Amino acid sequence: MTAVRVAAAAFLLTVSLTACATGPALEERGKVTAPPGDSRQLTVGSAGFTESDLLARMYALLLDRAGYETTILSVTNRELYEPALEGGQIDVVPEYAATFADWLNSKTNGADAPPVGSPDLGATMTALRALAAPRGLSVLDAGRAVDQNAFAVAASYAAKHRLKTLSDLGRSGQPVRLAAGDECVERPYCAPGLRKTYGIDITAVDPKGVGTTPAKQAVQSGQDQMVLTTTTDATLDDFGLVLLEDDKRLQNADHIVPVVNRSRAGSAGVKRALNKLNTVLTTEDLASLNEQVDSWRRLPEDVARSYLESKKLIPADD
Repeated sequence: MTAVRVAAAAFLLTVSLTACATGPALEERGKVTAPPGDSRQLTVGSAGFTESDLLARMYALLLDRAGYETTILSVTNRELYEPALEGGQIDVVPEYAATFADWLNSKTNGADAPPVGSPDLGATMTALRALAAPRGLSVLDAGRAVDQNAFAVAASYAAKHRLKTLSDLGRSGQPVRLAAGDECVERPYCAPGLRKTYGIDITAVDPKGVGTTPAKQAVQSGQDQMVLTTTTDATLDDFGLVLLEDDKRLQNADHIVPVVNRSRAGSAGVKRALNKLNTVLTTEDLASLNEQVDSWRRLPEDVARSYLESKKLIPADD
């Protein structure tokens, strides 16, 4: 049976995790190279937002089915849950390959270190595993689902200008006011990348946030022409928006990937259990699951269980 502890636990972890903020202490380094552990009681971490919560609950259900006893712990930021993963207070977390690779790279090599995440999944995973291993972490296989930055326009605008891809938009020569976060002005995946990679005429960045309701409403009304969101955004239809394909792969390979504490959850049993989801869950599936929670107001635990049952990953009467 899966137990759930609330996000407030993140605060309680702050003091106890300080010692492991930079990885295992020197006297603990033996754990990094020790044989993979197989603790039968595992804590699955969630980052506290809908998608992470859904993934954590599916991980827990699959591990329960494989004979483990699981607890879900919601910890609302990576600065807390990653040290907890290194220290063994958390055993398993759902992560995003390129984002986590760059986060570990900055933690290891400094904030100014060149990024190691890229659109190439293989290269990204190689870099991620090399950074994770010295910290006592094992990175399991990346799944099919990808949650990466994406750009959407009004469906009517796409039809009028015959747009299916970002390249189409660049070739159209249309001036584009982009609804996004403040950082979009200088981030390489955002306005500068759209100009350089696709030749899109970004005339201004409207600082309404990433995928927020005001940002989408601005595009819906025609105030802006495009919005920065994500590939698993479940509400685009509600605003009459459609994604444009990133056909030149500007965005990094942020595939969903389980990361585990090697000394406690690095066993073949854990890997087998979680790989069952990795080989089934698609980006479209994940967007649909998000929609059921965020728009339909279904409980995350019910949505997670129903999905696994529908894919026959757990029995309906489990």
